[in-house]
Amino acid sequence: MGKKEKAALKVILDTNILISALLFRGELSRIVDLWKSGSILPVISKETFEELRTVLEYPKFRLTKEEIKMIVEEEILPFFEVTEIAHDVREVCKDPDDDKFISCAIASSASYIVSGDKHLCDVGKYKGVKIIQVSDLLRMLS
Repeated sequence: MGKKEKAALKVILDTNILISALLFRGELSRIVDLWKSGSILPVISKETFEELRTVLEYPKFRLTKEEIKMIVEEEILPFFEVTEIAHDVREVCKDPDDDKFISCAIASSASYIVSGDKHLCDVGKYKGVKIIQVSDLLRMLS
């Protein structure tokens, strides 16, 4: 009999977590290995992707259009599930910009939102989606 493969943990990674994982060395860069190995299945929506793309274009990162294109085509698209948000969640977070991550999690039936954002972390849990920090995710998967 074949070995039963463990299903990837479906997660939403907030923009700051994604940027840190993609652009910087250190503990957060381990997240890239997790999605490339299939341990986690990150999910994005049009709304969360637009925010990521906007942040990648910030001058402080000094990324060229070609480098951004490469990140999207080689690091994001092959590994991420894209979901469509049918119903926007509103007024759950103190920062309304963070509601799009909860909407994405609900639309995709993700188990977790991984964030270091205070407003998101303060929510803790919403409709069965737990909001956890990177250290929690890494501990769960080690």
